[in-house]
Amino acid sequence: MQKYFSSDDIKALEKQMRVHFINSIGGFKSVSLVGTNDKQGKTNVAIFSSLVHIGANPALVAHIFRPSPPERDTLSNLLETGFYTVNHINEIIYKKAHQTSARYDKEISEFDVTGLTPIYKNNFKAPFVSESSVQLGIEFREKIDIKINNTIMVIGEIVQVHFPEDCLSSDGFLDLERANTITCSGLDSYHKTVQLDRLSYAKPDKEITSLTQN
Repeated sequence: MQKYFSSDDIKALEKQMRVHFINSIGGFKSVSLVGTNDKQGKTNVAIFSSLVHIGANPALVAHIFRPSPPERDTLSNLLETGFYTVNHINEIIYKKAHQTSARYDKEISEFDVTGLTPIYKNNFKAPFVSESSVQLGIEFREKIDIKINNTIMVIGEIVQVHFPEDCLSSDGFLDLERANTITCSGLDSYHKTVQLDRLSYAKPDKEITSLTQN
């Protein structure tokens, strides 16, 4: 039996219930750690579940930032330096990753308090998370103010990718299960995944076939 909520019902929900409800109804999401530093080299790492694919050529992704205050150190750092990293979360570090959502003072690095390890690669100016298997180096490209709720969309270009060699298929598909990447729903629920299938490109006059190798 289905339950029905109108927009008035949603607005009438207690605040935290409404937050959890709306954050979970969109389905499973990408969840990752965004690594930054300021111009003085002070590091910051924070968990995000708002990563959006924008395009493949150029390779663009976007994040949504909630209104300030409180101060968003990740946002101020990446705007100041122009660089940040996106690091996939795995089963080993998901609790440490979740802890980065706590509101620490700017003087405190989440790397230090959670036990995650910053690492710099290929002269990239922002820190990667050493414990992450899939790591993206992003260069800031555009900031868009969303007036309807005072959030900010930040778009960046992927300029570096680090990943396990055995996760790359011959056609370019990256096997995230093999990389032990996890997903999330809502604000605090973390999940492993099981692939059902990988399907051929859909065309009007061609039957869909399975690409999964047995």
